[in-house]
Amino acid sequence: MRALTTRLGLLGATPPEVLVDRAPAAVRRLQGDRLDALLVLLHWGYGSAGGAVFGALPARVRMTPWAGPAFGALLWLGFEAAIVPLLGFRMAHRSRTDQLALAADHLLYGLVLSELRRRPSS
Repeated sequence: MRALTTRLGLLGATPPEVLVDRAPAAVRRLQGDRLDALLVLLHWGYGSAGGAVFGALPARVRMTPWAGPAFGALLWLGFEAAIVPLLGFRMAHRSRTDQLALAADHLLYGLVLSELRRRPSS
């Protein structure tokens, strides 16, 4: 979803990209593949940690059909409202299109989490 929304021009800059613009000089000097790799690692690390938290929720919560999408939305909103300010950053104002693209991205992430709960465990 992220690749689609950015390539279609629906999302100006991803949250990790916005943070890198305000990061320490050593991070801002990274370019090309190294910067791309850092952004992917940051995003996947946050998403993986979120998936672990979702997996640790009580089964009665995880098994609720809306739990995954709600969790995905909360993960995004928590990042914007809590983590960014804790790091001393301020997110730039986002257009309505950016907000909708990010919401769709995180709802899809949550849907995937919800569907994984349906997989039989051995």
